[in-house]
Amino acid sequence: MQKEVKTMEEETKTTATMPLIGDDAPSFKAKTTMGEINFPGDYKGKWVILFSHPADFTPVCTTEFMTFATMQEDLRKLNTELIGLSIDSIYAHIAWLRTIKEKIEYKGMKDVEVKFPLIEDIKMEVATKFGMVQPNASTTQAVRAVFIIDDKAKVRAILYYPLSCGRNMEEIKRMIIAMQKADKEGIATPANWELGDDVILPPPGSCGSAKERVETKEEGKYCLDWFMCFRKDKGGK
Repeated sequence: MQKEVKTMEEETKTTATMPLIGDDAPSFKAKTTMGEINFPGDYKGKWVILFSHPADFTPVCTTEFMTFATMQEDLRKLNTELIGLSIDSIYAHIAWLRTIKEKIEYKGMKDVEVKFPLIEDIKMEVATKFGMVQPNASTTQAVRAVFIIDDKAKVRAILYYPLSCGRNMEEIKRMIIAMQKADKEGIATPANWELGDDVILPPPGSCGSAKERVETKEEGKYCLDWFMCFRKDKGGK
């Protein structure tokens, strides 16, 4: 009996394990609605949004998939691909996606075809690697997890939503734009930043450079204090 309890504890601990920001994203092979995928090999040089949902044929998930599907081309312009996952069979996935295309109209979205892969994960293998199954929420459904993975297969951002709360897809897109811009220009983005807004310059590393930072004139730069300097956006992502 004692051995059985220990095994259950170990299983729960394994289920709740997840990669952290800065970690290599776990690799996997999976059957999907678009054929088998090998991650990260098939996505070399691409950013990826890997997201899970509790189940097919559920209303919140349906609105999310329709929204992401209509954003797919815009995301590809950001060198970003979508991968969905739920603990359902490939047959349930196909039936659900056909229903979305043939029957569901929501917020002006109609005849929506989901063209990104949706992983069949009945054995919870991929969901377990990413900590998408959280026992206190459900032992049979994945929570609403989002992993933003960069072009070097590193986890860059993690978002978790409760089963009842639909995700803000525009916020996910905004995060990708902000992170790509930060990588390219060596800056940071302030609260509620949108493309075109002023950006934050990295803080100085010494007293001398702090004084120089404030006193040096540079086109588009302004400081609120020695540690808080902004720059007008140069344009582009």
